[in-house]
Amino acid sequence: MNRPWQRQRQPDDVPTPVAVAVSDYCRRAHSPATPTEVREALALLAESDDFRVRSLTDAEPGATPLGPFAVIDVLQGTAPELAATRQGCGYYDVVRELARVHEEKRPPAPPPTPEVPSFALPPSRPVPAPVPARPEVAPASAGETVQSRIAPRKRPAAESLPPEADEQEAPSFLKRDLPKPRGRFTRLEAPKTGYQELLRPAGKDALEALVEASEHRFALLRNLEQQYNGARGDLTLDEVEGALKAHGLLEALKRREQTSLLSAFTEHRGASGRVGWALGLSPSELKLVENRGGIAKEVEEVRERFRREALTARNLTQKLDLLGREKYLLDLGIKKRFTDMLRRELELLVRDDLPEAPSLTALAETVGRKHGAPSELVLRALERLGVAEALRKRTPDSTPPSTT
Repeated sequence: MNRPWQRQRQPDDVPTPVAVAVSDYCRRAHSPATPTEVREALALLAESDDFRVRSLTDAEPGATPLGPFAVIDVLQGTAPELAATRQGCGYYDVVRELARVHEEKRPPAPPPTPEVPSFALPPSRPVPAPVPARPEVAPASAGETVQSRIAPRKRPAAESLPPEADEQEAPSFLKRDLPKPRGRFTRLEAPKTGYQELLRPAGKDALEALVEASEHRFALLRNLEQQYNGARGDLTLDEVEGALKAHGLLEALKRREQTSLLSAFTEHRGASGRVGWALGLSPSELKLVENRGGIAKEVEEVRERFRREALTARNLTQKLDLLGREKYLLDLGIKKRFTDMLRRELELLVRDDLPEAPSLTALAETVGRKHGAPSELVLRALERLGVAEALRKRTPDSTPPSTT
């Protein structure tokens, strides 16, 4: 599993059109990803494989959900259904961490050797032989011939003006002196309609169409404020809710919010930060939608389910992967409880194999082999939890040699 997941280039070297195509493909496959995650996944492919990526992203997804690392797995020959199963169980989160560990372990490239300057004299060029001068032609006779009379006469060159006069007479056209665009070239914003139009019976049809196209009330507000003004300037959320309530559409919006928010929290495993990013909401706006939509209790139940799942996971690989997702643990509010629990568990796992381990790396390999976890993640967890130094002192490799 470790060999295929190694970077072939840097994430910044990935062409932007390829990254945008994969991001759109993941969105259509119900697994949106950040630009950083997309570039990290595409860094696992060489530049010559970009055409295969475009041929895959131009078609519709064969299964859902599929993230950027699942796209790389499909390109390497994995079936889309198997890749979707791996995406759902967190397999590619482990792959992303392994790729990052391999990149950190890779030795740096040697610096380019500077070119040694050469102080040798250039080869001398041969001196050309002198060209003999043409003999002077004797002047013609004093008598003027017919051809000399009909030949065009050369006029004397006109006197050139001094350079100062040219500079003084040349007009100067600076950009700041140009007039502003007028007529058909003028760009004007379309005039906005008053808020009272939404309260009339004719405004109900427009509100119904926008409610069906909006996932939450802030998206509806952004769509309406481009066409309507409020009573005191810009359109406000309270005015939109008042119009919805007047036409009996507020409950329909609440049902859409309940469906979209609960599905988003389930898809992102209770992480409110990623839910807000996916729905285009700030933390305060997300909390306001939960409270006004009456779904704060249901959202908290979903988050509590994923808290219990993280704290009671039995798979060591899954726990080691969660340790690297610090922002996710902070979002759920269980970082301290999770790290303390994992520290105690690792201390128990290494206790039996510590006396026979020649080094900390060998100890991590033994524990990883016994419990089916990558040795790199075990070693990284020991260092992050602060127990690596104490274990390293107790291994034979760290014992200083005897001088007697």
